[in-house]
Amino acid sequence: MNKLFHIFKVDVEEANRIAELSEEPHNHDFEELLIGIKGELEHFIDFNTTQTQAPFVSFVSKGKVHKLLPKPLNGDCEIWGIRFKSEFIPETTFQLYSLYHNQANLSLEEGFCFKRLVTLCQMIYDETQQELVDYAIIRQLLGVLLTMIETERKKLTPPDQTIQKTQHISFGNFLNILEENFRRPVGVEFYAEKLFMSSRNLNLICHNIMEQSVSEIIETRKLIEAKNLLISTDKTISEIAYELGYNENSYFSKVFKKKAGQSPNEFREEMKSTLIS
Repeated sequence: MNKLFHIFKVDVEEANRIAELSEEPHNHDFEELLIGIKGELEHFIDFNTTQTQAPFVSFVSKGKVHKLLPKPLNGDCEIWGIRFKSEFIPETTFQLYSLYHNQANLSLEEGFCFKRLVTLCQMIYDETQQELVDYAIIRQLLGVLLTMIETERKKLTPPDQTIQKTQHISFGNFLNILEENFRRPVGVEFYAEKLFMSSRNLNLICHNIMEQSVSEIIETRKLIEAKNLLISTDKTISEIAYELGYNENSYFSKVFKKKAGQSPNEFREEMKSTLIS
């Protein structure tokens, strides 16, 4: 996807078209949120296939191997799809990973709360149809949408499941500490000490949940913020590198190109042309 943000709706016709494609499980370079109003979703993720009937919410994080198959139910299908790049809401993305890493699909109850989610999707869509799209409004509405979904999740999750495995709690705590410190030039030992555990144990937890080392997760968070700053500010590459804890501009550019596949300047120019168009 070459856009920062995209919202669309799947109806019966589109669901049938997707079914005919017979796609294999795959991954993608964006985050994807589905709000099911009518119909059902067959979802292969984490080596399991589940069937979820509307109303539902499904979140697929960037890089997750999965296969989505929306299906009509009782002859009807209506599903909002929202796709966005990690840097679109950088302060929220990793919290989504923490919340959905072990439960991609969430069945909701029909009623006032769910209707508000649908209303927010329509408001977001209406904003994308304006001649001059205000992405600040879309970010705010998307943030409200995600907050409301999490509120519903808490209502539906039994207390004994809220306090899950120690690993999940530790991982969430790590992400919270990371959010406060990722701009600093600190490494794995710093985070392990903050969590009162060894670097080895923290790495094991991160590998089990995200299939990444602590260092990789730190670099990924820095990269998301770097992309955000390249898009939303006029700061120089050197200023961004310094702000994110890199001592040398050349090293920052090297890491950025290795992870993003293009230099910081190339990324900035591409995103400028995308937003203008």
